[in-house]
Amino acid sequence: MSETILIVDDEPSILSTLSGVLMDEGYTVVTAEHGAAAIRQVQSQPPALVLLDIWMPEPDGIETLKRLKVLFPELVVVMMSGHGSIETAVKAIKLGAYDYIEKPISLQKVILMVKHALTEFRLRQENRTLKRLVEKKNEMIGGSPAILRLRDQIQMAGPAPSRVLISGENGTGKELVARAIHSHSPRRAQPFLEINCAAIPENLIESELFGYERGAFTGANHQKKGQFELADGGTLFLDEIADMALATQSKVLRVLQEQEYYRVGGSERVKVDVRVIAASNKNLAEEIKKGTFREDLYYRLNVIPLHVPPLRERAEDIPVLLEYFTKELSQEQGIKPKRFSPEAIAVLKRYHWPGNVRELKNIVERLMIMVASPVILPQDLPEFVTEGLPPEDNSFPPVEGGAPGSLKEARNVFEKKYILAKLQENNWNVNQTAEALQIERTYLYRKMKFLGIEAPGGE
Repeated sequence: MSETILIVDDEPSILSTLSGVLMDEGYTVVTAEHGAAAIRQVQSQPPALVLLDIWMPEPDGIETLKRLKVLFPELVVVMMSGHGSIETAVKAIKLGAYDYIEKPISLQKVILMVKHALTEFRLRQENRTLKRLVEKKNEMIGGSPAILRLRDQIQMAGPAPSRVLISGENGTGKELVARAIHSHSPRRAQPFLEINCAAIPENLIESELFGYERGAFTGANHQKKGQFELADGGTLFLDEIADMALATQSKVLRVLQEQEYYRVGGSERVKVDVRVIAASNKNLAEEIKKGTFREDLYYRLNVIPLHVPPLRERAEDIPVLLEYFTKELSQEQGIKPKRFSPEAIAVLKRYHWPGNVRELKNIVERLMIMVASPVILPQDLPEFVTEGLPPEDNSFPPVEGGAPGSLKEARNVFEKKYILAKLQENNWNVNQTAEALQIERTYLYRKMKFLGIEAPGGE
């Protein structure tokens, strides 16, 4: 489908000439003879680009541009005028016009400018789409009270310029929280940079944070900007800050106090405007007592403290997370979507999740790839998930011959009793029983054969 261009001019000859040339180039063209008609047309069917004459009856081109930009801020508009001046051109550009063409119009120039402007239009569309995808990928999933409270805190902390200190175990999503704070801040259009203080050797972290001058050390063949400078105007996320060396901590403290620093090997001050968000999986109060973290830095960072709860404290979010990850992996990797049975979800909700949400996502990916059935059952889950789980009640149901000796035997005993009960509920109708169990009929037949379940009368 060709892109639509709206031409707005009170001269019929201009409308006719430009329409013919642009239609020959493969574009769909609509026209309007005055500003009010142009506004109605854009409201009815927004075009990809507008060619707008400045000198027209009321409203003139400048006023029409203002109104169009209020209605559609991203609309690409190229102004045209036969009575142009530098002042008028500058005013149009400031109001949001893409460019300015003087009459008499060079048709070749119009074609070239339209191509360039539409390329920018496509890039804007792609950027908006990518931004929405990134925002969706970085959203906090869940509806538990803990997550709802955290979302509210993020929305309140985001618009403020204050520093934020995020605590939480590994895999809980501390970086997601930092990105969410940035996206809710006035700095959202500026850089968000992340540096993992635990991943960079002590002898390199200063040059990574503050940059260096040429000749500062062996191998420094050119000047390099540090993360603070690259994040100027935006947000710098210092992850695992408890692992930062004390000497580096003192330099970070100075940057927070003065918003300026020296590059490694430099003598010129570098001024920056950066919002710092820090995170740690350690108890910083304990690290201060041990002498491994500066107390003054802690108080500089801990203006707004946020805690990300571990997954075991919000187990009610697991079904929603499972649905989100299965859908995401299906789209990203082209894997057929699967679902988790209620029994499997119950098991996952009782697991203690030392690796938190990151561990859950890894397990979902493994099961999506390795389980052939469209429904993931408890027996499909990794053994380390099912082993050592607390029983749902304090006693094992009595079984013939005493309690089973191993977890596998116990599982088989439970499954046999459960499937028998379901078969009896459905008058031994295998199709209805499979549907009730939310498994395939062929899989139920295999289970019955394995567990030694025979239909009455040997059917």
